[in-house]
Amino acid sequence: MSNQPYASTASPHLSADCEQCFGLCCVALPYGKSSDFAFDKASGTPCPNLRTDNRCGIHTQLRQKGFKGCTVYDCFGAGQKLSQVTYAGKDWRDHPESAKEMFDCLPALRQLHELLSYMKEMMMRPETSSLHSAFGELYEEIERLSNLEPAALLRLDIADYRSTVNQLLVQASEMVRAHVPSTSQGQGKSKKSKNVPEVTFWCQLKRADLRGASFRGL
Repeated sequence: MSNQPYASTASPHLSADCEQCFGLCCVALPYGKSSDFAFDKASGTPCPNLRTDNRCGIHTQLRQKGFKGCTVYDCFGAGQKLSQVTYAGKDWRDHPESAKEMFDCLPALRQLHELLSYMKEMMMRPETSSLHSAFGELYEEIERLSNLEPAALLRLDIADYRSTVNQLLVQASEMVRAHVPSTSQGQGKSKKSKNVPEVTFWCQLKRADLRGASFRGL
């Protein structure tokens, strides 16, 4: 492969398209009462705000109604992929025998799509050109996994794939940050000192030029 930004002709749409989804995140995912959600909901239980047409009944008032978590959630396109491709448009309401399996697949497929999204971004950056080939090979493999049948998808050790992709992402992050200019030498690369009290360290950030800095491990 060349070092040009990689592009797959079979790339899935990696942004959520709720119009093509069966409201899966509103059913499959559990949440607890908190500052992000107004009440508890178990996995597999439809949110009371989910209408029969798979639309949210309070979509324009989510934050005011106590559902800030819904406004920041991103399935990276896994919802419509699962609804329209994996299950070929068969709604869980009309096919209850497949509902649990479909709900179980959402978190797994979302993780794969999240990895695809990160890799796609890195393959569009000129700073990471030396990694484009490696990213491209991994992208094709993860994309292949995202097209597996439900049973095979649920058997995947996704943590292992995340670890493999993460190794490349860490390298890519270093390359991108290395090209970020700093207004003062060394300020953007400041690291936490083991001799500096926690509160003092965080106060110092107010005066620091943090462009290109890494916060891994802090």
